Amino acid sequence: MTKRHVSLPADAETGMREFVSSVDERLSSDEDTCSIVEDVLIDLSGDREAYERWQSGESVSPAERVRLQSYDPCNTTLESEYYAEKDEEQFKRSKHLQWLWRQFDSLPIADNVEFALRFRRMLADHLFAECGENCRFFKGISFTYGHNITIGDNVVIHDDVHLDDRGKLTIGDRVSISDGTHVYSHDHDVVDQTVVRNYHTIIEDDVRLTYDSMVRAGCAVGENAIVGARAIVQHDIPAHHIAVGMPATSIKIKPGWEDVAVPLEDAGITRQEERRLEYDLDDDLEVFDEFKRDLQPPGRN
Repeated sequence: MTKRHVSLPADAETGMREFVSSVDERLSSDEDTCSIVEDVLIDLSGDREAYERWQSGESVSPAERVRLQSYDPCNTTLESEYYAEKDEEQFKRSKHLQWLWRQFDSLPIADNVEFALRFRRMLADHLFAECGENCRFFKGISFTYGHNITIGDNVVIHDDVHLDDRGKLTIGDRVSISDGTHVYSHDHDVVDQTVVRNYHTIIEDDVRLTYDSMVRAGCAVGENAIVGARAIVQHDIPAHHIAVGMPATSIKIKPGWEDVAVPLEDAGITRQEERRLEYDLDDDLEVFDEFKRDLQPPGRN
């Protein structure tokens, strides 16, 4: 669908550019990231007066104190923080930026589409491993870490998409990812759920992942392919194919690409193990099993 250009009034445009540029400059400096995130969230939330009252020693309620403390990402935890194999050095910074992204999305101002798209695009430069030009990130996108994601040019990611980069995730140029899509880069053993395997998941150039679809860890969706609504990709999707269903099956080649695409009967290959990423855990790492399940079949104990 052809889009139209939308512009803000001059004063709003100036204020938006100044704010986004100021945050970008601070994040590009040697200033402590925790402090930057805290400042930005306090001001965007309109809580500066309450914060300064608290900092000056005035009494605040327990709920107010928790709210004010939580503007500082160092006082928060994320689910990915508990993952044993995470890169501690990279996570120190990406956690703070991910907190800013998530908390920004929870604010009413995140519904100002033009402002929010520019703010998230600026954050992407600091959070992702790489991010290309002219990308558009809509509301409610979540990540595992952020720092294992590479995104090309002219990518559009719509509302409530989950990009799992517990392993590694590469998204090519001109990719469109529709609302509610989940793209995974880690998997669990079917017997022992605590055994996690990480993979490199690849979405190639010009791919469309449509509404509520899912891509399993370690799969590749080939150039110019389409994954239909609510389809579940369990194996590689060849370039120029249209795949639908649960599991996703190639049903058609895009008209005009028949001569360069692999035949439908040759689709359905799984190359997950070729993209598996090995990792080591520290010998002194304290781990816990939250399930404590009996992993032996009946009669095998």
